[in-house]
Formats: sequence, structure tokens, C-alpha cells
Amino acid sequence: MADKCSHDCSSCGESCSSRDKKSLLKSPHQFSDIKKVIAVVSGKGGVGKSMTCALLAAAAQNKGNVTAVMDADITGPSVPKMFGVHERATGSENGILPVISEGGVQIMSMNVLLENEAEPVVWRGSLISGTVLQFWTDVIWTGVDIMFIDMPPGTGDVPLTVFQSIPIDGVIVVTTPQDLVGMIVEKAVNMAQMMNVPILGIVENMSYIKCPDCGRKISVFGDSSVDALALEHGIPAVAKLPIDPALTKSADGGNIENIENNPLCEFLDKILGQIKK
Repeated sequence: MADKCSHDCSSCGESCSSRDKKSLLKSPHQFSDIKKVIAVVSGKGGVGKSMTCALLAAAAQNKGNVTAVMDADITGPSVPKMFGVHERATGSENGILPVISEGGVQIMSMNVLLENEAEPVVWRGSLISGTVLQFWTDVIWTGVDIMFIDMPPGTGDVPLTVFQSIPIDGVIVVTTPQDLVGMIVEKAVNMAQMMNVPILGIVENMSYIKCPDCGRKISVFGDSSVDALALEHGIPAVAKLPIDPALTKSADGGNIENIENNPLCEFLDKILGQIKK
């Protein structure tokens, strides 16, 4: 690839021998304290990536970890709403302060910076990527044990910026049962592997629906392929989330932190066991 090299590593995803991966990492705000960072990704939109990220953050906070969520989905931010957060972020002479959910989760999102939550963000990719990077460098994250980054879908500018600029401890991939989605998910898996970021687990959302009468699991979108996908790529942790109206209601109502029997608690334990080794 040397003959095609532009010598601009910041806009290149190639894993060439001349690249010093650590040289592109950006330091967080001087007053920030962040121990572990996990990115939640998907190959396409609409698979429940943000819901998964919110459930993981709520579970981590409930387990006694100081938890934060960086909402890197700039044009489609949904994390604040799920946590019932509607106030705007504040700041001081030192930097920007994240908003805090009722349960104590620190959140930074485009929606807490806008005057109107419904205002569209019509920006080009470079500006979006720069804003995500500012969420890391300009926001004061206080005593964070685990930060989850809700990434935009796909493998474009923002995922590349995050993987190259932020020290990611691992990635969680979110998918649904359809074969087409599984094919697209492999692109996200392959990107993480290209960037030498470990894949900690995979979550299959909308995996089944449970019959309210007999309790039988019905595979609405066909048989699951997540176990085979995880085995193929050596992904150690797998979770299958059902279609659950109660869960949707909690997210829509800003009550994700108080949901009973968080379905990702056990999955989270497996994830934390990997990154704490």
C-alpha cells in the first residue's frame, strides 16, 4: 500500500507497518478520569444499538460502577431521552460538564447541547467527527470506571475517528437475526479487527418474542445465527434480547435505569471480566 499512501494517518484505515497507533491517540480533558472505554457498534441502523448501550450503562451503574455514556451518534442522538435527561449541559472555565441522570450516569450528547431537542444536525462528516473528539477532549468526565460510547451505525468517519483517537478497551457488536444484517455486521467486526480493537461480545436484539400464554420463544425473524457468527470470529460473550414491549416503554419513557431484571446484567459481567484481566 506504500505507493497509495497519502501520509495522512488521521484519514486512513489501513493497518500499515509505518503507522504508530499510539501516536494518534488523544488525551482526555486534563481533569477527566476514565478507567475503561467500551464502544457499542452496529453495521447498520435500526438494530437497537443505542438501547443496548443504555441497558449496559444502567446495569454497570447499578452494580456500583461510576458509569458514563458518550453519545457519538451526533445526527441521531437518543441516549438522553432513554435516561430521562432533557436539561442542557453546562460548563465552567475549565471545560464542559456532562449531564447526570437520576441514577448517576454521566452523559454527553448532541441533544444536551441543542436549544431544541428536535433540531436536526445537518453537518458534514468532518465536523461531526470533530465534535465527537471534543466530547473526549473538552468534557470533564469525573471518576469514571466505565465509559460506553454509542457509535453511529456503519464504518465511516466517526468510528474511524473513535478507534484511532480514543483508547478503546473493547467493542460490543449489536445485530438482529436476519442473514442480511449478519452480513453487514461482519463489516463492523472486520473494521474492529483491522483497528486491533478486541471484540468483547455480540448482542442479538429482537432475537425472539415470548408467548404470554405458554412462555414459548418464537423466532419472529427466523432462526438465530448469532452463535455461529460469534464462533466464526472468536467472540467470547453472546446475549439474545427479546422483543419486549415493557422494555420499549421504559426507554421511551426515560426510565431505562429503573427497568426490572435488566436483560444484559449477566452479559455485562462477562464483558467486565474480560477487560479487568
